[in-house]
Amino acid sequence: MAATLSLVLVLILLPPSEGKTAPVRGAALDLDSLSLPLLTDTRQRMLEALVALCGSDPNHAASVLGLSRTQFDLVARNAGLIEAPTARADRIYTGVLYDALGFGELSTAAKRRATARVAVTSSLFGLVRPGDRIPAYRLSGDATVPGVGQVAAAWREALGPAMDEALGRGLLVDLRSTMYAGFWRPPAELADRVATVRVLHEKNGRRQVVSHFNKATKGRIVRALLEDGADPRTPEDLAGALERLGWTVEPGAPSRKGTQLDVVVADL
Repeated sequence: MAATLSLVLVLILLPPSEGKTAPVRGAALDLDSLSLPLLTDTRQRMLEALVALCGSDPNHAASVLGLSRTQFDLVARNAGLIEAPTARADRIYTGVLYDALGFGELSTAAKRRATARVAVTSSLFGLVRPGDRIPAYRLSGDATVPGVGQVAAAWREALGPAMDEALGRGLLVDLRSTMYAGFWRPPAELADRVATVRVLHEKNGRRQVVSHFNKATKGRIVRALLEDGADPRTPEDLAGALERLGWTVEPGAPSRKGTQLDVVVADL
């Protein structure tokens, strides 16, 4: 698998969604079947800690996970994760970004590209590929879980080697939100191969970051890149590809963290 992934020219890194579609049938979770097996040990620790937390004291678990009394069903779901049915990750994650991306409506060629070029940051699994079979779960990136501590800190220790494998020599298109960017930060030596995207909504001459526009536009950007088949090697190449696909793009100056591309939109 490592040899295959090293050939990928671009890796698109997405945030997870808070909401998830729970499958009603499917095989139970098999951690050994997931991509990026370097993460298996940390996945096992995180899974066991979350199941233990939610299976022992639902009230305490709800408090730890930041859930209300009306969300105890999510605590119960977490408690049963080991036996719960699974589905492809691209069917589990939902919400504005994933609705705009529309994994299920991609062409055959675009779906094939998504399998190799897209990864989702996960509080429970670290990184998952679209085809990885996982259960629906609830665990925020800012949670602290007894037995493993801060979720983000636990993944910071594990994600470096896995990201090296997933990225290979390619360009990283980092679309993660601030919370999940804290799981792993690209080292300075990768800066010339890192592009982040900020979506600015322009109205009446004013520009601002609006969550809905940000998520929906990022989803559409991923969809367009997958359908187009573009293989940008640098942030500048990515900016050119997005402009060719119809977006207004304003690249920032390269820095030790990479290059930020501002995508300016007027409407959805």
